Amino acid sequence: MKEKKATPARRKLGEKIRKLRKKQKISQEELGFRAKLHRTYIGAIERAEQNVSIDNIHKIARALKVSPGDLLD
Repeated sequence: MKEKKATPARRKLGEKIRKLRKKQKISQEELGFRAKLHRTYIGAIERAEQNVSIDNIHKIARALKVSPGDLLD
């Protein structure tokens, strides 16, 4: 399988999600459950391995109780 390149935007998004998740003291599994996404997908986002759709950014933001813009700024 071809390795996906971690772009600066993916890294920044993943770091922001991880920071907010840890601040709320929830696991990747719990975040995935709240966002209705698989925990391994959350991990891949945090490691900047996934190019995340706007729909999933909205799901994650809602699960973290922040605005989608908070994840992207």
